Amino acid sequence: MKTELYGWQEECLKRWFDHNNRGIVQAVTGSGKTMLALTAMSRLERQLGGRLRVKIVVPTGALMRQWKQALQEHLTDELQIQTAVRSGIGLRGAGFKCASDCKYMIYVINSARYELARQILGELRQGENVLLIADECHHYESEQNRLIFEFLPYIKEREDHFFCLGLSATLPSGSSLRYLTSVLGRKIYHYGLKEASVGNTISPCNIYHISLSFRADERAEYEELTEQITLLYGKLRKAYPSLHTLSPKELFEELRRIAGSKNHRLARTASSYMNLTFIRKRLVALASARLICACDLVDRLDKKEKIIIFGERISQADELYTLLQNTCPEKVGRFHSQMGSQANKNTLERFRAGSIRILIACKAIDEGLDVPDASVGIILSGTSSQRQRIQRLGRIIRRKAEGEKASLYYLHIEETSEDSCYLPDTEVYRLFELTYDAEMRRFCHPAYDNRVFALLSEMKNSGAASDKIREAERCLRSGCVRADWMLPQDVIAGKIQAAKYVSERNYWVCMKKLSSV
Repeated sequence: MKTELYGWQEECLKRWFDHNNRGIVQAVTGSGKTMLALTAMSRLERQLGGRLRVKIVVPTGALMRQWKQALQEHLTDELQIQTAVRSGIGLRGAGFKCASDCKYMIYVINSARYELARQILGELRQGENVLLIADECHHYESEQNRLIFEFLPYIKEREDHFFCLGLSATLPSGSSLRYLTSVLGRKIYHYGLKEASVGNTISPCNIYHISLSFRADERAEYEELTEQITLLYGKLRKAYPSLHTLSPKELFEELRRIAGSKNHRLARTASSYMNLTFIRKRLVALASARLICACDLVDRLDKKEKIIIFGERISQADELYTLLQNTCPEKVGRFHSQMGSQANKNTLERFRAGSIRILIACKAIDEGLDVPDASVGIILSGTSSQRQRIQRLGRIIRRKAEGEKASLYYLHIEETSEDSCYLPDTEVYRLFELTYDAEMRRFCHPAYDNRVFALLSEMKNSGAASDKIREAERCLRSGCVRADWMLPQDVIAGKIQAAKYVSERNYWVCMKKLSSV
Protein backbone atom coordinates (compact mmCIF):
# COMPACT_ATOMS: atom_id res chain seq x y z
CA MET A 1 0.00 0.00 0.00
CA LYS A 2 1.51 3.32 -1.07
CA THR A 3 1.75 6.11 1.45
CA GLU A 4 1.39 9.57 -0.07
CA LEU A 5 3.97 12.06 1.11
CA TYR A 6 3.44 15.69 2.01
CA GLY A 7 4.77 18.27 -0.41
CA TRP A 8 7.56 19.28 1.93
CA GLN A 9 8.77 15.67 2.16
CA GLU A 10 8.98 15.32 -1.62
CA GLU A 11 10.86 18.61 -1.91
CA CYS A 12 13.21 17.58 0.87
CA LEU A 13 13.91 14.20 -0.72
CA LYS A 14 14.78 15.90 -4.00
CA ARG A 15 17.30 18.09 -2.21
CA TRP A 16 18.78 15.07 -0.44
CA PHE A 17 19.33 13.22 -3.71
CA ASP A 18 20.70 16.40 -5.32
CA HIS A 19 23.25 16.63 -2.48
CA ASN A 20 24.61 13.13 -3.10
CA ASN A 21 22.32 11.55 -0.50
CA ARG A 22 23.85 13.40 2.42
CA GLY A 23 22.52 16.13 4.68
CA ILE A 24 20.58 17.15 7.77
CA VAL A 25 16.85 17.85 7.93
CA GLN A 26 15.35 20.00 10.68
CA ALA A 27 11.60 19.41 10.92
CA VAL A 28 9.14 20.03 13.72
CA THR A 29 8.05 17.03 15.79
CA GLY A 30 4.98 15.34 14.35
CA SER A 31 5.49 16.48 10.76
CA GLY A 32 6.74 13.16 9.39
CA LYS A 33 10.52 12.85 9.78
CA THR A 34 10.42 9.06 10.16
CA MET A 35 8.38 8.56 6.99
CA LEU A 36 10.73 10.93 5.17
CA ALA A 37 13.76 8.85 6.18
CA LEU A 38 12.15 5.50 5.33
CA THR A 39 11.10 6.77 1.92
CA ALA A 40 14.63 8.07 1.31
CA MET A 41 15.92 4.60 2.22
CA SER A 42 13.46 2.83 -0.12
CA ARG A 43 14.19 5.06 -3.10
CA LEU A 44 17.94 4.82 -2.62
CA GLU A 45 17.68 1.05 -2.25
CA ARG A 46 15.78 0.76 -5.54
CA GLN A 47 18.31 3.05 -7.23
CA LEU A 48 21.10 0.72 -6.07
CA GLY A 49 19.30 -2.42 -7.17
CA GLY A 50 18.63 -3.56 -3.61
CA ARG A 51 22.30 -3.39 -2.59
CA LEU A 52 22.04 -1.27 0.55
CA ARG A 53 22.84 -1.80 4.22
CA VAL A 54 20.92 0.50 6.58
CA LYS A 55 22.10 1.70 10.00
CA ILE A 56 19.67 3.72 12.14
CA VAL A 57 20.95 5.39 15.33
CA VAL A 58 18.56 6.62 18.03
CA PRO A 59 19.07 8.06 21.53
CA THR A 60 16.72 5.74 23.48
CA GLY A 61 15.38 2.21 23.61
CA ALA A 62 11.83 3.50 23.21
CA LEU A 63 12.76 5.16 19.93
CA MET A 64 14.51 2.00 18.78
CA ARG A 65 11.28 0.02 19.24
CA GLN A 66 9.28 2.69 17.42
CA TRP A 67 11.68 2.66 14.48
CA LYS A 68 11.49 -1.12 14.29
CA GLN A 69 7.70 -0.99 14.09
CA ALA A 70 7.77 1.83 11.52
CA LEU A 71 10.36 -0.04 9.47
CA GLN A 72 8.35 -3.28 9.52
CA GLU A 73 5.21 -1.47 8.39
CA HIS A 74 7.11 0.40 5.71
CA LEU A 75 8.80 -2.68 4.31
CA THR A 76 5.49 -4.56 4.20
CA ASP A 77 3.56 -1.70 2.64
CA GLU A 78 6.19 -0.20 0.37
CA LEU A 79 8.65 -2.90 -0.64
CA GLN A 80 6.81 -6.16 0.06
CA ILE A 81 9.98 -7.68 1.48
CA GLN A 82 8.53 -10.21 3.88
CA THR A 83 11.87 -11.87 4.54
CA ALA A 84 13.29 -8.59 5.75
CA VAL A 85 10.33 -8.09 8.07
CA ARG A 86 10.80 -11.56 9.57
CA SER A 87 14.55 -11.71 9.96
CA GLY A 88 16.33 -8.71 8.49
CA ILE A 89 15.93 -6.12 11.28
CA GLY A 90 18.57 -6.23 14.00
CA LEU A 91 18.50 -4.34 17.30
CA ARG A 92 21.54 -3.38 19.36
CA GLY A 93 21.13 -1.76 22.76
CA ALA A 94 18.48 -1.48 25.50
CA GLY A 95 18.87 -5.20 26.22
CA PHE A 96 18.93 -6.34 22.56
CA LYS A 97 22.05 -7.97 21.08
CA CYS A 98 21.07 -9.13 17.62
CA ALA A 99 23.77 -10.16 15.19
CA SER A 100 25.18 -7.07 13.52
CA ASP A 101 25.05 -8.48 9.98
CA CYS A 102 21.32 -7.86 9.41
CA LYS A 103 20.41 -5.81 6.37
CA TYR A 104 18.61 -3.28 8.59
CA MET A 105 20.20 -2.42 11.94
CA ILE A 106 18.84 -0.09 14.65
CA TYR A 107 21.21 1.02 17.40
CA VAL A 108 20.76 2.88 20.66
CA ILE A 109 23.58 5.42 20.79
CA ASN A 110 25.13 3.93 23.95
CA SER A 111 25.83 0.71 22.02
CA ALA A 112 26.60 2.40 18.72
CA ARG A 113 29.52 4.35 20.20
CA TYR A 114 31.75 1.32 20.49
CA GLU A 115 30.82 -0.79 17.47
CA LEU A 116 29.04 1.16 14.72
CA ALA A 117 32.10 2.84 13.21
CA ARG A 118 33.94 -0.49 12.92
CA GLN A 119 30.92 -2.20 11.35
CA ILE A 120 30.31 0.53 8.78
CA LEU A 121 33.97 0.61 7.81
CA GLY A 122 34.05 -3.18 7.48
CA GLU A 123 30.95 -3.30 5.25
CA LEU A 124 32.20 -0.50 3.01
CA ARG A 125 35.51 -2.32 2.54
CA GLN A 126 33.57 -5.46 1.60
CA GLY A 127 31.95 -3.55 -1.26
CA GLU A 128 28.59 -2.78 0.39
CA ASN A 129 26.59 0.43 0.13
CA VAL A 130 25.73 1.86 3.57
CA LEU A 131 23.08 4.38 4.61
CA LEU A 132 23.35 5.92 8.10
CA ILE A 133 20.17 7.54 9.49
CA ALA A 134 20.97 9.62 12.60
CA ASP A 135 17.69 10.32 14.37
CA GLU A 136 17.62 13.16 16.93
CA CYS A 137 21.09 13.95 15.62
CA HIS A 138 21.55 16.92 17.95
CA HIS A 139 22.59 14.30 20.54
CA TYR A 140 25.55 13.08 18.54
CA GLU A 141 27.91 16.04 18.74
CA SER A 142 29.09 15.23 22.29
CA GLU A 143 32.61 13.91 22.73
CA GLN A 144 31.49 10.37 23.54
CA ASN A 145 28.91 10.14 20.78
CA ARG A 146 31.33 11.38 18.14
CA LEU A 147 32.86 7.91 18.28
CA ILE A 148 30.17 6.68 15.87
CA PHE A 149 31.75 8.78 13.11
CA GLU A 150 35.34 7.56 13.61
CA PHE A 151 35.22 5.62 10.35
CA LEU A 152 34.90 8.73 8.14
CA PRO A 153 38.64 9.49 7.65
CA TYR A 154 39.21 5.92 6.39
CA ILE A 155 36.61 5.63 3.61
CA LYS A 156 38.07 7.89 0.95
CA GLU A 157 38.14 5.10 -1.62
CA ARG A 158 34.56 4.09 -0.84
CA GLU A 159 32.94 7.41 0.16
CA ASP A 160 30.69 7.31 -2.93
CA HIS A 161 29.09 4.24 -1.37
CA PHE A 162 28.34 5.91 1.97
CA PHE A 163 25.12 7.89 2.44
CA CYS A 164 23.70 9.64 5.50
CA LEU A 165 20.65 11.54 6.71
CA GLY A 166 20.47 13.49 9.97
CA LEU A 167 17.07 14.23 11.55
CA SER A 168 16.19 16.70 14.31
CA ALA A 169 13.43 19.05 15.39
CA THR A 170 15.88 21.27 17.24
CA LEU A 171 19.40 21.58 15.87
CA PRO A 172 22.15 23.19 17.96
CA SER A 173 24.05 26.24 16.80
CA GLY A 174 27.68 27.32 16.64
CA SER A 175 30.45 24.75 16.86
CA SER A 176 28.03 21.90 17.62
CA LEU A 177 26.17 22.45 14.34
CA ARG A 178 29.42 22.86 12.45
CA TYR A 179 30.56 19.46 13.68
CA LEU A 180 27.30 17.75 12.72
CA THR A 181 27.39 19.22 9.22
CA SER A 182 31.01 18.08 8.84
CA VAL A 183 30.01 14.44 9.40
CA LEU A 184 26.42 14.27 8.10
CA GLY A 185 26.43 16.93 5.43
CA ARG A 186 24.99 20.41 5.31
CA LYS A 187 21.54 21.34 6.57
CA ILE A 188 19.45 20.82 3.44
CA TYR A 189 15.95 21.54 4.69
CA HIS A 190 14.13 23.39 7.47
CA TYR A 191 10.47 22.74 8.18
CA GLY A 192 9.38 24.67 11.25
CA LEU A 193 6.14 25.40 13.07
CA LYS A 194 5.14 28.13 10.62
CA GLU A 195 5.67 25.99 7.55
CA ALA A 196 3.98 22.95 9.10
CA SER A 197 0.97 25.01 10.16
CA VAL A 198 0.57 26.57 6.71
CA GLY A 199 1.09 23.19 5.06
CA ASN A 200 -1.53 21.58 7.32
CA THR A 201 0.86 18.78 8.29
CA ILE A 202 0.34 19.36 12.02
CA SER A 203 -2.76 20.11 14.03
CA PRO A 204 -3.85 23.71 14.69
CA CYS A 205 -3.23 24.58 18.32
CA ASN A 206 -4.53 26.98 20.93
CA ILE A 207 -1.88 28.07 23.44
CA TYR A 208 -3.00 29.31 26.85
CA HIS A 209 -0.65 31.31 29.06
CA ILE A 210 -2.01 31.00 32.60
CA SER A 211 -0.59 33.42 35.14
CA LEU A 212 -0.42 32.16 38.73
CA SER A 213 0.53 33.84 42.01
CA PHE A 214 2.62 32.76 44.97
CA ARG A 215 1.14 32.32 48.41
CA ALA A 216 2.20 35.15 50.74
CA ASP A 217 4.93 33.05 52.42
CA GLU A 218 6.26 31.86 49.05
CA ARG A 219 6.36 35.44 47.75
CA ALA A 220 8.30 36.60 50.83
CA GLU A 221 10.84 33.78 50.42
CA TYR A 222 11.23 34.51 46.70
CA GLU A 223 11.88 38.21 47.31
CA GLU A 224 14.43 37.45 50.02
CA LEU A 225 16.28 35.01 47.76
CA THR A 226 16.23 37.51 44.89
CA GLU A 227 17.71 40.20 47.11
CA GLN A 228 20.58 37.91 48.14
CA ILE A 229 21.17 36.75 44.57
CA THR A 230 21.30 40.35 43.32
CA LEU A 231 23.83 41.27 46.00
CA LEU A 232 26.07 38.32 45.17
CA TYR A 233 25.87 38.99 41.43
CA GLY A 234 26.94 42.59 42.03
CA LYS A 235 30.08 41.37 43.77
CA LEU A 236 30.84 38.96 40.95
CA ARG A 237 30.24 41.62 38.30
CA LYS A 238 32.68 43.92 40.04
CA ALA A 239 35.40 41.25 39.80
CA TYR A 240 34.34 39.95 36.36
CA PRO A 241 32.73 42.82 34.37
CA SER A 242 32.11 40.65 31.30
CA LEU A 243 29.64 38.34 33.07
CA HIS A 244 26.65 40.32 31.80
CA THR A 245 27.63 39.56 28.18
CA LEU A 246 27.34 35.79 28.64
CA SER A 247 24.40 33.57 27.75
CA PRO A 248 22.76 31.68 30.65
CA LYS A 249 24.65 28.51 29.73
CA GLU A 250 27.97 30.37 29.41
CA LEU A 251 27.33 32.20 32.70
CA PHE A 252 26.76 28.91 34.53
CA GLU A 253 29.98 27.44 33.13
CA GLU A 254 31.93 30.57 34.08
CA LEU A 255 30.50 30.52 37.60
CA ARG A 256 31.50 26.88 37.96
CA ARG A 257 35.02 27.85 36.93
CA ILE A 258 35.10 30.70 39.45
CA ALA A 259 33.73 28.42 42.18
CA GLY A 260 36.72 26.14 41.64
CA SER A 261 39.33 28.91 41.53
CA LYS A 262 42.01 29.62 44.12
CA ASN A 263 40.44 32.94 45.06
CA HIS A 264 38.47 31.53 47.98
CA ARG A 265 36.38 34.65 48.58
CA LEU A 266 35.10 34.79 45.00
CA ALA A 267 34.79 31.00 44.89
CA ARG A 268 32.44 31.12 47.90
CA THR A 269 30.51 33.98 46.31
CA ALA A 270 30.04 32.06 43.04
CA SER A 271 29.02 28.88 44.90
CA SER A 272 26.51 30.78 47.02
CA TYR A 273 25.09 32.49 43.93
CA MET A 274 24.55 29.17 42.12
CA ASN A 275 23.08 27.51 45.20
CA LEU A 276 20.60 30.32 45.88
CA THR A 277 19.64 30.44 42.21
CA PHE A 278 18.86 26.71 42.35
CA ILE A 279 16.79 27.16 45.53
CA ARG A 280 14.83 30.01 43.94
CA LYS A 281 14.21 28.01 40.79
CA ARG A 282 12.93 25.12 42.89
CA LEU A 283 10.64 27.45 44.81
CA VAL A 284 9.14 28.71 41.55
CA ALA A 285 8.76 25.20 40.10
CA LEU A 286 7.03 23.86 43.20
CA ALA A 287 4.72 26.81 43.86
CA SER A 288 1.56 25.45 45.46
CA ALA A 289 -0.76 27.13 42.95
CA ARG A 290 0.48 24.88 40.15
CA LEU A 291 -1.10 21.67 41.46
CA ILE A 292 -4.39 23.37 42.34
CA CYS A 293 -4.55 24.98 38.90
CA ALA A 294 -3.73 21.71 37.09
CA CYS A 295 -6.49 19.87 38.96
CA ASP A 296 -9.02 22.59 38.12
CA LEU A 297 -7.92 22.57 34.49
CA VAL A 298 -8.44 18.82 34.19
CA ASP A 299 -11.85 19.18 35.85
CA ARG A 300 -12.96 21.80 33.31
CA LEU A 301 -11.66 20.12 30.15
CA ASP A 302 -13.70 17.75 28.00
CA LYS A 303 -13.75 14.32 29.64
CA LYS A 304 -12.95 12.71 26.29
CA GLU A 305 -9.63 14.59 25.89
CA LYS A 306 -6.35 12.73 26.29
CA ILE A 307 -4.03 14.88 28.37
CA ILE A 308 -0.26 14.92 28.96
CA ILE A 309 0.88 16.92 31.99
CA PHE A 310 4.58 17.83 31.76
CA GLY A 311 6.48 18.47 34.99
CA GLU A 312 10.08 19.07 35.95
CA ARG A 313 10.04 17.50 39.43
CA ILE A 314 9.21 13.88 40.24
CA SER A 315 7.91 14.72 43.73
CA GLN A 316 5.48 17.20 42.19
CA ALA A 317 4.35 14.67 39.58
CA ASP A 318 3.68 12.08 42.28
CA GLU A 319 1.70 14.55 44.37
CA LEU A 320 -0.43 15.55 41.38
CA TYR A 321 -1.00 11.87 40.55
CA THR A 322 -2.43 11.32 44.05
CA LEU A 323 -4.69 14.37 43.77
CA LEU A 324 -6.04 13.40 40.33
CA GLN A 325 -6.64 9.80 41.36
CA ASN A 326 -9.22 11.15 43.80
CA THR A 327 -11.14 13.01 41.09
CA CYS A 328 -10.39 10.77 38.07
CA PRO A 329 -9.91 7.29 39.57
CA GLU A 330 -8.20 4.73 37.32
CA LYS A 331 -7.81 7.31 34.55
CA VAL A 332 -4.38 8.68 35.52
CA GLY A 333 -0.88 7.31 34.97
CA ARG A 334 2.68 8.37 35.81
CA PHE A 335 5.76 8.21 33.61
CA HIS A 336 9.14 9.14 35.08
CA SER A 337 12.59 7.71 35.75
CA GLN A 338 11.82 6.40 39.25
CA MET A 339 8.87 4.29 38.08
CA GLY A 340 11.02 1.66 36.38
CA SER A 341 11.12 0.78 32.68
CA GLN A 342 8.41 -1.91 32.76
CA ALA A 343 6.00 0.26 34.77
CA ASN A 344 6.60 3.14 32.37
CA LYS A 345 6.05 0.91 29.38
CA ASN A 346 2.78 -0.40 30.83
CA THR A 347 1.59 3.12 31.59
CA LEU A 348 2.33 4.29 28.06
CA GLU A 349 0.54 1.28 26.56
CA ARG A 350 -2.52 1.96 28.72
CA PHE A 351 -2.47 5.60 27.62
CA ARG A 352 -2.27 4.62 23.96
CA ALA A 353 -5.08 2.09 24.42
CA GLY A 354 -7.28 4.66 26.18
CA SER A 355 -7.70 2.86 29.49
CA ILE A 356 -6.11 5.93 31.07
CA ARG A 357 -6.52 9.37 29.54
CA ILE A 358 -4.23 11.52 31.73
CA LEU A 359 -0.47 10.98 31.63
CA ILE A 360 1.73 12.83 34.14
CA ALA A 361 5.30 12.85 32.89
CA CYS A 362 8.67 14.38 33.65
CA LYS A 363 11.65 14.82 31.34
CA ALA A 364 11.69 11.13 30.39
CA ILE A 365 8.93 11.73 27.84
CA ASP A 366 10.45 14.75 26.11
CA GLU A 367 12.19 12.63 23.47
CA GLY A 368 11.92 9.09 22.23
CA LEU A 369 8.25 8.40 22.82
CA ASP A 370 5.42 8.49 20.33
CA VAL A 371 2.09 9.64 21.80
CA PRO A 372 0.18 10.44 18.61
CA ASP A 373 -3.33 10.83 19.97
CA ALA A 374 -2.78 13.26 22.87
CA SER A 375 -4.78 16.44 22.23
CA VAL A 376 -4.03 18.47 25.37
CA GLY A 377 -0.73 19.39 27.00
CA ILE A 378 -0.37 21.06 30.39
CA ILE A 379 3.06 22.48 31.23
CA LEU A 380 2.98 22.18 34.99
CA SER A 381 6.34 23.85 35.53
CA GLY A 382 8.39 25.45 32.83
CA THR A 383 11.78 24.74 31.33
CA SER A 384 14.23 27.32 30.00
CA SER A 385 15.25 24.96 27.19
CA GLN A 386 13.75 25.99 23.86
CA ARG A 387 14.39 22.45 22.62
CA GLN A 388 12.25 20.94 25.39
CA ARG A 389 9.47 23.46 24.75
CA ILE A 390 9.26 22.60 21.06
CA GLN A 391 9.43 18.86 21.80
CA ARG A 392 6.60 19.11 24.31
CA LEU A 393 4.46 21.09 21.90
CA GLY A 394 5.24 18.43 19.30
CA ARG A 395 3.66 15.76 21.52
CA ILE A 396 0.18 17.22 20.94
CA ILE A 397 0.26 18.77 17.45
CA ARG A 398 0.41 15.63 15.36
CA ARG A 399 -2.22 15.83 12.64
CA LYS A 400 -5.72 14.97 13.84
CA ALA A 401 -9.17 14.55 12.33
CA GLU A 402 -10.42 17.42 10.21
CA GLY A 403 -11.39 20.40 12.34
CA GLU A 404 -9.84 19.03 15.55
CA LYS A 405 -7.42 21.30 17.41
CA ALA A 406 -4.81 20.73 20.07
CA SER A 407 -4.53 22.79 23.25
CA LEU A 408 -1.46 23.62 25.29
CA TYR A 409 -1.66 25.23 28.74
CA TYR A 410 1.48 26.88 30.10
CA LEU A 411 1.43 27.65 33.83
CA HIS A 412 3.80 30.38 35.01
CA ILE A 413 4.26 32.40 38.20
CA GLU A 414 3.86 36.11 37.57
CA GLU A 415 6.56 38.61 38.54
CA THR A 416 9.31 36.01 38.78
CA SER A 417 12.32 34.98 36.72
CA GLU A 418 10.10 32.43 34.94
CA ASP A 419 9.19 33.17 31.32
CA SER A 420 5.61 34.35 30.85
CA CYS A 421 5.62 33.28 27.18
CA TYR A 422 5.91 29.61 26.19
CA LEU A 423 7.32 30.23 22.71
CA PRO A 424 8.69 33.54 21.43
CA ASP A 425 7.15 33.02 17.99
CA THR A 426 3.56 31.82 18.25
CA GLU A 427 1.72 33.86 15.64
CA VAL A 428 0.81 30.66 13.81
CA TYR A 429 -1.31 29.67 16.81
CA ARG A 430 -4.16 31.36 18.60
CA LEU A 431 -2.96 32.68 21.95
CA PHE A 432 -5.01 33.23 25.12
CA GLU A 433 -3.83 35.08 28.23
CA LEU A 434 -5.54 33.88 31.43
CA THR A 435 -5.01 34.37 35.14
CA TYR A 436 -5.83 31.88 37.89
CA ASP A 437 -6.79 32.66 41.48
CA ALA A 438 -5.86 29.63 43.61
CA GLU A 439 -7.82 30.84 46.64
CA MET A 440 -11.02 31.39 44.65
CA ARG A 441 -10.33 28.39 42.32
CA ARG A 442 -11.21 30.68 39.42
CA PHE A 443 -9.84 31.29 35.94
CA CYS A 444 -10.13 34.76 34.48
CA HIS A 445 -10.19 35.74 30.81
CA PRO A 446 -11.49 39.32 30.38
CA ALA A 447 -13.05 38.93 26.92
CA TYR A 448 -14.75 35.69 27.92
CA ASP A 449 -15.83 36.99 31.33
CA ASN A 450 -17.50 40.04 29.78
CA ARG A 451 -19.64 37.79 27.60
CA VAL A 452 -20.49 35.54 30.54
CA PHE A 453 -21.60 38.53 32.62
CA ALA A 454 -23.82 39.76 29.78
CA LEU A 455 -25.36 36.30 29.22
CA LEU A 456 -26.08 35.64 32.92
CA SER A 457 -27.52 39.15 33.32
CA GLU A 458 -29.80 38.49 30.36
CA MET A 459 -30.95 35.19 31.88
CA LYS A 460 -31.65 36.76 35.26
CA ASN A 461 -33.48 39.72 33.72
CA SER A 462 -35.66 37.35 31.69
CA GLY A 463 -36.71 35.50 34.85
CA ALA A 464 -34.84 32.24 34.22
CA ALA A 465 -35.23 29.65 36.98
CA SER A 466 -32.44 29.52 39.58
CA ASP A 467 -31.54 25.90 38.73
CA LYS A 468 -31.05 26.85 35.06
CA ILE A 469 -28.81 29.74 36.07
CA ARG A 470 -26.73 27.43 38.31
CA GLU A 471 -26.36 24.93 35.45
CA ALA A 472 -25.35 27.73 33.08
CA GLU A 473 -22.75 28.95 35.60
CA ARG A 474 -21.31 25.42 35.81
CA CYS A 475 -21.04 25.15 32.03
CA LEU A 476 -19.57 28.63 31.67
CA ARG A 477 -16.86 27.93 34.26
CA SER A 478 -15.59 25.13 32.00
CA GLY A 479 -15.78 27.26 28.88
CA CYS A 480 -13.28 29.78 30.22
CA VAL A 481 -10.33 27.41 29.63
CA ARG A 482 -11.54 26.29 26.20
CA ALA A 483 -12.02 28.13 22.93
CA ASP A 484 -15.40 26.52 22.16
CA TRP A 485 -17.21 29.85 22.45
CA MET A 486 -15.25 31.06 19.43
CA LEU A 487 -16.38 28.23 17.14
CA PRO A 488 -18.79 29.00 14.26
CA GLN A 489 -22.47 28.65 15.14
CA ASP A 490 -22.99 25.75 12.72
CA VAL A 491 -20.12 23.80 14.29
CA ILE A 492 -21.57 24.34 17.78
CA ALA A 493 -25.00 23.27 16.50
CA GLY A 494 -23.42 20.02 15.33
CA LYS A 495 -21.90 19.49 18.76
CA ILE A 496 -25.34 19.97 20.35
CA GLN A 497 -26.84 17.36 18.03
CA ALA A 498 -24.02 14.89 18.74
CA ALA A 499 -24.10 15.29 22.55
CA LYS A 500 -24.80 12.01 24.35
CA TYR A 501 -25.46 13.40 27.81
CA VAL A 502 -27.63 16.22 29.13
CA SER A 503 -24.66 17.91 30.81
CA GLU A 504 -22.70 17.83 27.55
CA ARG A 505 -25.65 19.23 25.59
CA ASN A 506 -26.16 21.99 28.17
CA TYR A 507 -22.52 22.96 27.82
CA TRP A 508 -22.76 23.37 24.06
CA VAL A 509 -26.06 25.25 24.32
CA CYS A 510 -24.28 27.73 26.61
CA MET A 511 -21.40 28.03 24.14
CA LYS A 512 -23.86 28.75 21.34
CA LYS A 513 -25.58 31.46 23.38
CA LEU A 514 -22.22 32.90 24.39
CA SER A 515 -20.93 33.05 20.80
CA SER A 516 -23.84 35.28 19.82
CA VAL A 517 -23.60 37.69 22.80
